[in-house]
Amino acid sequence: MSTALNRLTHPGGRLTLGLELPLDNDWGQSRLAADRRAGRPFGVPSLDAHARLARLADRSGFAALWVRDVPLYDPVHFGDAGSVFETFTHLGHLAAVTERAVLGTAAVVLPLRRPLLVAKAAATVDALSGGRFVLGLASGDRPVEYPLFGVEFTTRAETFRTGVEVLRSAWATPPTGQGLDLPRLGLTPDRRLDVLPKPIGGTIPIAVAGNAQQSPEWIAEHVDASLNYPRDLGALRLKTEQWRRLTADRPKPYLTPMMLDLLPDPAAPATTIRLGLRTGREGLVEHLEKMSALGVAHVAFNLRPNDRPVEDVLAELADHVLPRFPSPTAAEGPAER
Repeated sequence: MSTALNRLTHPGGRLTLGLELPLDNDWGQSRLAADRRAGRPFGVPSLDAHARLARLADRSGFAALWVRDVPLYDPVHFGDAGSVFETFTHLGHLAAVTERAVLGTAAVVLPLRRPLLVAKAAATVDALSGGRFVLGLASGDRPVEYPLFGVEFTTRAETFRTGVEVLRSAWATPPTGQGLDLPRLGLTPDRRLDVLPKPIGGTIPIAVAGNAQQSPEWIAEHVDASLNYPRDLGALRLKTEQWRRLTADRPKPYLTPMMLDLLPDPAAPATTIRLGLRTGREGLVEHLEKMSALGVAHVAFNLRPNDRPVEDVLAELADHVLPRFPSPTAAEGPAER
């Protein structure tokens, strides 16, 4: 298992906790009402405090910070600009302002990008972060984007598989005096062409979001982690059991995001919201314990549904929830806030 995945997953099998950016609460009811009054568009977060909040999350002990890849803002069909900033540029900045947290993409739409450029960008983030990078990949779910990038939506499954093959080859170090061996791109070793830098650990862990139009068997064989969408506990049990069967010979972590509206009353009962929970911290801990028991290795909270100041939510999670689910880097020293 790679260095970055070692930092992300607990050696004892306990679930760890991360955050999905932006660290904003622009889907909370108060903020939504204020945005409507001011005529601000839905789904476009304020990024004024993005660096300060990323530093706070890192110091607080969250195991990872995840960014999404939304190439084009589509207010008509999706209404969500994601993390707004270009993914790899943003990650380079996060590498400079954080020290411990793993940095991940959730997820880069690989068929829309040239894989050799993705390989170079990902290796750059890995180098700048000191080997703290996990590359989450997806096949994409917004058909409107594909013709604008000159890519066929209907062939994205094959394009995705080819892209993963190119990434693995580009990160490998060729034998002395030779270059990349990628015949499908017209590259033969005698041309001595290569992609630099090389990843710190020799490669970069790949996590696939959803199924990327691939079979579960292909995913289990070719990638390092499953980054799967949130589900109720019954459906989650089926997915984690399947993942364990498919990776029995070489166990790989199961990761999942989750919308979280953390209520100020610690004892507030948990209720489901779209792709997550609205709950007090006691109900949250109980739910996370169940997810951990089912084999979930990491949960990334999306805090956008909250109606409370983000700093308050981060502080409550750090003081009362993170100690139950510490990251492997927690032993490096006490968090400073």
